[in-house]
Amino acid sequence: MIVLIFGGISWYLFGGKISLPDLSGLTDIFKSERVAKNKNSKSNPSTKAGKVIDSYKGVKVYYNGRVTNVSGRNVTKDGYNLGLKYQCVEFAKRFYYEAYGHKMPDSYGHARDFFDGSLPDGAYNKARGMKQYRNGSSEKPRANDLVIIGPSSSNPFGHLFILTGTTHDGVKFIQQNPGSRNPARGIYPLELRNGRWYIGEDNVVGWLRL
Repeated sequence: MIVLIFGGISWYLFGGKISLPDLSGLTDIFKSERVAKNKNSKSNPSTKAGKVIDSYKGVKVYYNGRVTNVSGRNVTKDGYNLGLKYQCVEFAKRFYYEAYGHKMPDSYGHARDFFDGSLPDGAYNKARGMKQYRNGSSEKPRANDLVIIGPSSSNPFGHLFILTGTTHDGVKFIQQNPGSRNPARGIYPLELRNGRWYIGEDNVVGWLRL
């Protein structure tokens, strides 16, 4: 089985014409103690990749085991690319497609590519067909937003997840492929500072909204 990572790998995206990066040092980016455990979505190392472990708005979340696992590409009957099974990007695109019938104009890319850093806060992201807000926006994140975590030294491809709700001091989320020992659901802190909203997790760059 070809070893790939979070948001999709260049080898698979471009038909095998580009060599695979070295993934030997890639580790799960989420520490289990930093997210709220959920008994219905708690990962089990003995669970097989492809098993349904949770769902949101009727859209299933699949267990993927190691973050490097890939079980082929998921393409809809009408030819829309959902992504590599069962990476974080695959769930996000499948969520918007199944729940809202939304197709992103650019259906490829790693998780990090979903946020366009050149756009001002509140601008329209043409590649994804969604409005984009920076972490630190005057617009509060809300349920069904897509939150993007940018690249880091331990994870150069980024990560993303769907918000399921917000409170005055936290955001609840659901995700796919956070690592073999981490749950599908969790909560990150949310803080209002000087009229701007900040999700308190490392490398969160912002969120997208239909």
